[in-house]
Amino acid sequence: MAEATRAGPAPLLELRDVHAAYGPFRAIFGVSFALQPGRVLALLGSNGAGKTTIARLCSGLVVPTSGHVFFDGRDVTGNKAYRYARLGVVHAPEGRSVFASLSVEENLELTFRRSRGRAGVREALDEAFTLFPRLGERRRQIAGTLSGGEQRMLSLSRVMVERPRLLLADELSLGLAPIVVDEVYDTLGQIRDGGTTLLIVEQHVHHALSLADDAIVLVKGEVAYSGPVSELGDLRDRVLGGGHDGGTAG
Repeated sequence: MAEATRAGPAPLLELRDVHAAYGPFRAIFGVSFALQPGRVLALLGSNGAGKTTIARLCSGLVVPTSGHVFFDGRDVTGNKAYRYARLGVVHAPEGRSVFASLSVEENLELTFRRSRGRAGVREALDEAFTLFPRLGERRRQIAGTLSGGEQRMLSLSRVMVERPRLLLADELSLGLAPIVVDEVYDTLGQIRDGGTTLLIVEQHVHHALSLADDAIVLVKGEVAYSGPVSELGDLRDRVLGGGHDGGTAG
């Protein structure tokens, strides 16, 4: 994939020989890849392979011990997370982050008033309810009384409406019912069609591969495969357990 990237458009995101550790524990070993604008990259591997560490590297939450991270041709290695955010990088981590005592609409208003100002809140709310119609039906409901899947939709809608340049989607389907996972991936498809570049860390392998152009398979912190999804071949069976869903971020 690296050679193809050099011959094509400049990558939006690029890692070059990146190593990372948590204290004395090394997590990533010499990872390199490039993600071009408008494409979807699925980051796959078993539990503990290093997937979430890479997502955190790409949003500034983890700093490499060596190697470089580039965004839109600029070396951003060591930058704080808020600087990545200013460049248009949004990290949607696993789990839920909602204000349980506020309504759905109030949760969204808090985010959109800060990012779009008072005048832009109504338009942003309409966009959120278009992406997730179920939230529109529950706009007056207290967020803490929503189902787990609905709370996940609420937390996702706050970042997806902003249409980032790069969305790092980390285990979005974790703990969700299959029908809700389908809804989340339908929304990711809309985000992709709107021009956002996506890096997906996912336990539901078949969902990720159905959306992705390219894939990276990690084994114990190293890249075992990097290239088009169409060429993943028997590595999918050997490393990903025959393509069945399984594993969590590592």
